[in-house]
Amino acid sequence: MTEPVLCPADPAPVTLIGPPLAPGPLLFLGDHAGALIPRSLGTLGVGEADRRRHIALDIGVGQLGRLLAEHFGATFVSQTYSRLVVDCNRDPFSADAMPHVSDGTAIPGNRDLSGEARAARIAAIHEPYHRAIADLLDERRVAGLPTILVALHSFTPVFGAEERPWQAGVIHGGPGSDYGRRVLAGLRQVPGLTVGDNQPYAFDDTDYTVPRHAFPNALQWLEIEIRQDLLEADDQVAEVARWLAPVLQAAMEG
Repeated sequence: MTEPVLCPADPAPVTLIGPPLAPGPLLFLGDHAGALIPRSLGTLGVGEADRRRHIALDIGVGQLGRLLAEHFGATFVSQTYSRLVVDCNRDPFSADAMPHVSDGTAIPGNRDLSGEARAARIAAIHEPYHRAIADLLDERRVAGLPTILVALHSFTPVFGAEERPWQAGVIHGGPGSDYGRRVLAGLRQVPGLTVGDNQPYAFDDTDYTVPRHAFPNALQWLEIEIRQDLLEADDQVAEVARWLAPVLQAAMEG
């Protein structure tokens, strides 16, 4: 029998920050906000430096989500565990949900996983995170509260040999992306900001969170990427929140 992924001493796989029934529509999500690895999995064979890199988490998103939730009096649904354990923005049964290699770094603890071991990670971490989002959306719907999903991500300034010039990028596509397009237009008006239109990533069938929760509920949504060198220190994160929050607000009104 497979050992339980989480033990009683491990933190819960998801944290809700802020009031769940906030009257404002924005609901912030952090699919890759956390960097912890369950005690049962050790380090997955990954060195400490790599466990701090973008391969393990979206750097800065945990703090950015907290600041934005505080600013708007909104809820931030924050995932606790590293994307190397299981990627909560991927179909849990896809190969890249538990990658063997990420940006050139081998992940030994993800090699030769049995179906039972994969299912145990999904049940312990991936599904509770998405169930928390679904339950929150149900509560808000029953209360008659509108919701706009805002999925927060960050990206490395250099990936492989590619340098990324954008400080922020808006990912959009499919139903409900009008809000995201308005945010894109607003970000383009921020002085000195280089903004990617479906850059550095385009919306495609590898995305999981938005199609699972926004599409069937006919919700407006935004998936935003912030370059990680803008999110390395608390004062930098606060500066990003300072210019991002008015754009999110204006897009709700426009």
